Amino acid sequence: MEKTVKSRIFWTIGIIAAILLLSVAALAVGRYQIPVRQVFAVFFPGLSGAEEVTGNMRNTVLNVRLPRILLSLLAGAGMSAAGAAFQALFANPLATPDTLGVATGASFGAVFAILFGLSGMMTQLFALGAGILAVGLVYLVSADRRSGRSSIVMIVLAGMVVSALFSALVSLVKYVADPQDVLPAITFWLMGSLSGTTTEKLLLGAPFILVGLVILFLYRWKLNVMTLTEEEAASLGVRVKQVRAMVILGAAMVTASVVSLCGVIGWVGLLVPHISRMIFGSNNQRVLPASMGLGAIFMLVIDTLARCITASEIPVSILTAVIGAPFFILLLRKTGGLPS
Repeated sequence: MEKTVKSRIFWTIGIIAAILLLSVAALAVGRYQIPVRQVFAVFFPGLSGAEEVTGNMRNTVLNVRLPRILLSLLAGAGMSAAGAAFQALFANPLATPDTLGVATGASFGAVFAILFGLSGMMTQLFALGAGILAVGLVYLVSADRRSGRSSIVMIVLAGMVVSALFSALVSLVKYVADPQDVLPAITFWLMGSLSGTTTEKLLLGAPFILVGLVILFLYRWKLNVMTLTEEEAASLGVRVKQVRAMVILGAAMVTASVVSLCGVIGWVGLLVPHISRMIFGSNNQRVLPASMGLGAIFMLVIDTLARCITASEIPVSILTAVIGAPFFILLLRKTGGLPS
C-alpha cells in the first residue's frame, strides 16, 4: 500500500538531514578526533575558531576524510540504485547490481592488474574496463542469431554464465599469485575497502557513477511499465529494448566504477531497495531516489564504523554482510516472505 504524502515528505527531509549530519560527524570522528567547530572552520575560514585549525587538521579533513566520505555516499547511492533498477527490470526481488556479472568482471580486471604489480590508477582502469566488458559479453551471448535482439531471460542466463566465467578467472589469478605478497593484496582488495581513496581516484571514477545515476533517475518512471510483459509494455508506447539497454548501461557504469574504486561490496544493492519500498511504497519513481538516499546513509555509517571501531580497519564487505544479513532476515520475518 502506498504511503501518505505527508509521510513521504517527512522521510525525504529526514534522509537529506541525516546525510548532512552524518557527513559532518564522519569528518570529525576517527583515531584522530577533530572538534566539529574546527571541521566547519576548515570549510569556512571566517568562523570563530578558525585560528585553532592546524595544518594537520586541514589535511585530514580535506585530503583524507572528505574524499572517502564522498566515495561512500556515491557508492552507497549507486549500488542501491542499481539494485533497485535491476529488481524492477528483471521482476526479481533477489536481483543485485552483479546480476549481469559486472562486479565479477571488474574484480577480475583489478586482480589481474594487482598480479602484475600495476599502479593503483591502472588497477582502477583495468577494473572499470573489465566490468564494462562483462556487460558487452552478456549482450553478445544473449543476442538472438537471427534478430540480433536479447530476451530478458537470455540476458539473465547470460549474466550468470559470464559471472561464473569471471569468477573462475579470479580464482585462477589467486592460484598463480605469489602467496607471500600478491595474494594477500588481492584477498584484501576483494573484501572491499575505502581506505585508499584519494581525490585523484575519485575524480576518475565519480563521473561514471554520476552519469549512471542520472540515467537510472531519468528512466525511473519507465521501470514501473517494465514490470509488465514485453507486449504489454510495448502497447503502452514504451520502447522496451531501448529502456532495457539504457537501464542496464546505467547500472553497469555505476557498478563497474564502484568496484574499481573500493572493491566488491555486497548486500547494499539487495537490502536497501527493499527498505525503500517499505517506506515509500512500490512506485519506482519514488523507490529509486529513496534507494539513493538510504544507500548513501547506509554506506557512510558502515564505512565510518569500519575505520573507527577497531585499531585496524575492518573490510567494508564484512560489516555489510554482518549487519545486512540479520536485517534482511528481520524483513523476511516481518513481511512473511520477500519484501516488496
